Amino acid sequence: MTVRFERLERESVAVNEPAPTADAAEHPFAVEVVRPGLQLVIEDLGRSGHAALGVSASGAADRRALRAANRAVGNLPGAAGFELAGGGAALRFTGPAVVAVTGAPAETTIVRSDGPPLPVEHGAATALEDGEELRLGAVRAGLRAVIAVRGGLDLPPALGSLSSDTLAGLGPGDLGGRPLRAGDVVPLNGPAAAPHAVDPNRVTTDPLPAPGDTVELRIVLGPREDWFTPAGVRTLLEQEWTVTPRSDRVGVRLEGAVPLERDIAGELPSEGAVTGAIQVPPDGQPVLFLPDHPLTGGYPIIGAVIDRDLDLAGQLPPGVRIRFRPVAPTVPALAVGPTTEIRGD
Repeated sequence: MTVRFERLERESVAVNEPAPTADAAEHPFAVEVVRPGLQLVIEDLGRSGHAALGVSASGAADRRALRAANRAVGNLPGAAGFELAGGGAALRFTGPAVVAVTGAPAETTIVRSDGPPLPVEHGAATALEDGEELRLGAVRAGLRAVIAVRGGLDLPPALGSLSSDTLAGLGPGDLGGRPLRAGDVVPLNGPAAAPHAVDPNRVTTDPLPAPGDTVELRIVLGPREDWFTPAGVRTLLEQEWTVTPRSDRVGVRLEGAVPLERDIAGELPSEGAVTGAIQVPPDGQPVLFLPDHPLTGGYPIIGAVIDRDLDLAGQLPPGVRIRFRPVAPTVPALAVGPTTEIRGD
C-alpha cells in the first residue's frame, strides 16, 4: 500500500482537568500544592524487581538526599517524599507537620498568617502549624531538592511503590506518574506515624555542582564500546561534555564539541538498559539514563556510571560540564570512597 501524509494545522481542544488527588477537608493531615515549581513529583527508593514486566525501578534521582531527609524527620530511609526540580514551589499544610529539605539548596521559608516568614535551615527538621506554607526559591546548586514529611504520605502504592515514573505513567493514587499540579492535595499519615524520633542534628551533605562547574563521573565501559572506533572511545573519556537543558528524569542529554565516532553503523536489536547507562544516538551525542529511563533500546551503550555516582548524576543542572573516568568492573573499584571533583572557573 502507498501512504501519503498531509499536513494539518493544530486544532485547539477543550479538555477537563483531572480532579485533585484529594480534598484537604477530608484529611486531618495533608499537603496542598499551591505552586508546583518546575517539576514536583513523589518519589521513594523505587519499585525494583519488575523489569520482567517492562516496569522500570524509577525512584528518587538523589537517593542519598531522600534517605537524609527521612532520617532528619524520623521516617524509615525509603519513605516517599517530594522531589522538586529547579525550585520555586509552595506547599500548604493541613494540620501540624515536621519537614526536612535536603538535596539541592534553595532559600526556604515558612509563611505564616500571623507573622513574618521564618527561615528553614537546609537539612534540619522544622515544624509547621496548620495552614502554614513551605516555600522554596530557586536552587543555588545542584538540580533537585527533596522534601520529607514526618510520618510519610498516605497514598495507595503502585506495584509496591509510591514513586512517580514520568515515562511509563505509573505512580501512586490517581496521579498516574504525572508531576503534581497546583490544587493537588496529598494526604499525610501525620507526625505520630513516624517510627523514630526527629534527628536533633542538621544533616550535612556534599557540595553540589552549579552551572559552569566540572564534575567527574566514574564509568565502566561496555557492553558496546566495540561499536565505536578507538578514537570515539578516547573522545568519550578525554572530552568534556556539557549538560543541556533538554534533560529530565528520563535522561541527561550531553553535548560535546566532537561527537562519538562509530565503527559499526546501524542499530542493535533492542537490549536491556540500566540507570546510569550512556546510550549514544546516531548524532554521536550521549544520553545518560536517569531513573525513569526506558528498559530497552537499540542505540549502543558505550558505558555506564557506577552506582556510587548515580546520585550526583541526578543533581546535574544544565551548564555543568562532565568528565568520565573509566574504572574496572570489580568490587574494589566500585567500593572506593567518593572522588567527585567540582571545579569552578
